[in-house]
Amino acid sequence: MHILYNILSAFEYLIYAYFLFAAVYILIFGFGSLLPSPKSKLTITKLRKVAVLIPGYKEDNVIVEVAKEALKQNYNQANYDVIIIADSFQPETIEELKKLPITLIEVTFDKSTKSKALNKAMEQLPNDYDIALILDADNVMAPDFITKINAAFDTGFLIVQGHRVAKNTNTAFAVLDAVSEELNNSIFRKGHRALGLSSALIGSGMAFDYQLFKKRMLEIHAIGGFDKELELTFLRDGYKIEYLNNALVYDEKVQKVEVFENQRKRWLSAQFIYFGRFVLPGIKHLVTKGNIDFFDKVYQMISPPRVLLIGLSTIITTVYLAIDWLISPSNIFVLPVAYWLIQWAIVIIAFVISIPKQFYNTQTLKALLTLPKAFTSMLLSLFKLKGANKKFIHTQHGTN
Repeated sequence: MHILYNILSAFEYLIYAYFLFAAVYILIFGFGSLLPSPKSKLTITKLRKVAVLIPGYKEDNVIVEVAKEALKQNYNQANYDVIIIADSFQPETIEELKKLPITLIEVTFDKSTKSKALNKAMEQLPNDYDIALILDADNVMAPDFITKINAAFDTGFLIVQGHRVAKNTNTAFAVLDAVSEELNNSIFRKGHRALGLSSALIGSGMAFDYQLFKKRMLEIHAIGGFDKELELTFLRDGYKIEYLNNALVYDEKVQKVEVFENQRKRWLSAQFIYFGRFVLPGIKHLVTKGNIDFFDKVYQMISPPRVLLIGLSTIITTVYLAIDWLISPSNIFVLPVAYWLIQWAIVIIAFVISIPKQFYNTQTLKALLTLPKAFTSMLLSLFKLKGANKKFIHTQHGTN
């Protein structure tokens, strides 16, 4: 009985340490995000040739308008090409795309993935591009997006992540998704850069030195989360990832709980897979090379997503409070309830300082009522990860 008690006590400490570290981690980088961003210099020394690569799978609802919007950059039109990589589009969509001054590459696969589409496209494209700029099929760039990306390359960066923001807030879930994205922007991009670490990549609105990207993509065979594999391997090799908070690309946010669950299931599966693959190299590179960037990214693969962090912290703290109130003094748990109250308070403070002030409105307050549904959906996703990394999970865009 004594041995069992010690095991349960050790497990309790372990769980608390995991959640406390996650809370302090986002608090530190949340405070980092409050630091002023360095002012971007738009004194261009070189107009690089940019390949705007937009892979799409069955994106007939949005792709034509996205292609038209991509042509509206204030960057010299002779120095960038819009390249639509069309996978399983309807014939009428293909005909509409052919009318536009873009490059259209049609692809077909037995099992479609974004990495396959990008690799196939680069096989066919000329090799004279300087920058590969990756967008999702629903993304719309601000008119000065490429100009700001090019300026970042002038400062010596080879990998740059833009600021992805919500294109729509038409449902409560879309607002919640928008808040979640900005929370992650503050912590994993702006906060990280302010404290000297690399920005996280996010799958779109990101730009790479073309030759570097083309060579690295040949090694990427991810079904989901190809950006995570890119990020981990680049950080392993010592590259620094820049973040441009003022370079905006608009992204459609999920509008229904079913889409939210599928999307998060894909992301969670990718995180667990890459943690297992990179945890030992991450520790080795930290010890032998002092590569904090790489180790930090490996930790992010096993850290709890923000929705789960706040949900589970609230539930655990509530359980401790209830037992402490019903059975006082309680000998059920080793840790005092005050410990969990502190951890929960740290999470709340981190969220408050990391969410941009424009989201403090009644619309967001109403959206927060859907948070329990989002938490439940994401928690259930943890038990549905089997096989999620073996098939492409498509997020449909352009539907209300």
